[in-house]
Amino acid sequence: MRVISPKRLKDFWDIHPQAENSLRDWCRVVEAADWTKFADVRQEFPHADQVGRLVVFNVGGNRFRVVVAIHFNTGCVFIRFVGTHAEYDQGTWKKDS
Repeated sequence: MRVISPKRLKDFWDIHPQAENSLRDWCRVVEAADWTKFADVRQEFPHADQVGRLVVFNVGGNRFRVVVAIHFNTGCVFIRFVGTHAEYDQGTWKKDS
């Protein structure tokens, strides 16, 4: 899969350095994946959730959230939101979905 744009991950870990290793690991796994449907995502990430058209990943021991739009037909994963659990719970990321 192709992650668009990994810069959002870097921007987040620049502010939250403790997230860097977990986000790098998440990105590495996603880039190596060849998903064709949501069930494939769940095999790799059993705690991933589908929220409307988006997929929510728990990263870093459930401390961080990565919300993406996955276009299985093109093999692209568009990062829509990266934040802490608390930021995710505020729900501001839903405005862009």
